Amino acid sequence: MKGNEIHYAYAIVACCCLIMGINVGLVMSCAGIFYQPVSQSLGIFVGALGLYMSFNYLFSTLTLPLAGRLIEKCSARLLLTVASLVLGLAVTSMSLFAAAWQFYAAGSVIGITMAFLLYLSFPTMVNRWFRSRVGFFIGVCSAASGIGGILFNPLGAWLISDYGWRTAYVVFGAMILFIVTPLLAFFLRNYPSEKGLEPHGETLQNTATAKPTEGVAYAQAVRMPVFYCLLVFALLMISVSTLNLFIPKYITDLAFSLEQASFVASAVMIGVTVGKVVLGIINDRNATLGVTVTVSLGILGLLLLIFGKAGIAVVLAGGFLFGWAYAGVTVQTPMLVREVFGNRNYASIYANISMAFAVGGALMAGAWGLLADITSFQFILILGVVFLALCGMLGLYALNAGKCNRF
Repeated sequence: MKGNEIHYAYAIVACCCLIMGINVGLVMSCAGIFYQPVSQSLGIFVGALGLYMSFNYLFSTLTLPLAGRLIEKCSARLLLTVASLVLGLAVTSMSLFAAAWQFYAAGSVIGITMAFLLYLSFPTMVNRWFRSRVGFFIGVCSAASGIGGILFNPLGAWLISDYGWRTAYVVFGAMILFIVTPLLAFFLRNYPSEKGLEPHGETLQNTATAKPTEGVAYAQAVRMPVFYCLLVFALLMISVSTLNLFIPKYITDLAFSLEQASFVASAVMIGVTVGKVVLGIINDRNATLGVTVTVSLGILGLLLLIFGKAGIAVVLAGGFLFGWAYAGVTVQTPMLVREVFGNRNYASIYANISMAFAVGGALMAGAWGLLADITSFQFILILGVVFLALCGMLGLYALNAGKCNRF
């Protein structure tokens, strides 16, 4: 490759950003804006409608082990393109639904596609196409989902308000079908070798000395204690991130206005977006520092929220810093898996670790609310601090164990 040419790896990053920004942004980040209008239209409770997201998480969990093996053995280009096509059809079909069970069926199908699109797409493709700045590009791709949520939530709200929720689903589905899916089919490639390239950042010396299969085999990894350490790490991290669902209610309970609570929610999302990119950069330099920053800033953010009665500036700062812990879910976890196990069977190993995300998200989204009703919001925030402290210990242990099992 000539020095003045742009490496095709950047096209792969663009494809991953489209997946995360549009597919995931529309379906996951914008799901909440449909709850009230759809439930009112169908004459069902919001909670009954919202169960379709539980089916989403459940089927993602069931699909992930198989998805990880398929994406290693089959064409990732084909799998991600088909997943995008099926997702677009599922979202479009939701415009025709008239009963809750139909949403449950669609949620199940969406969950299967999310195993490929949300959990495996960008970590797998970035690891294949890059040897340097892996953390940065994982952070950029992950941040795209938040940017998509910021852009498409107002669009969806406007469509629902002016044209109805059925039209909004059609527009969202069409964006997935006619923008993302064709671009994935045309531009996505499985490996650099398909374009006659080495991974971005691969030097001639690295190419000559690299092992053909660098890393720990999947069969060996699942028998190692550090694998289960990272599984618990992922479970605790996703549990902490779901606290975000209850922060607006907590802020209003502190006697702040609904508008001020929305500012705090925005501060969290800004922290998430900035944190994903910066944590990626930090991890490229030092994974230990990445774990430390993720956990430390998250704990500080939760402590500021706990003492939020001190003023709006305190809770705004707390929300922003908490966002960094939220960002660690999709940046710190894949970087730890790569650092500990290498690239040999990365997709299969990470797919199994990602099951904790789906399970934890489904369970804790409801469990935190029940626990807050029994105790208080301050109590669940304190538990969040404890969970993050445990994450710090588990993450550092995993890195140390990985050094003892260098491949």
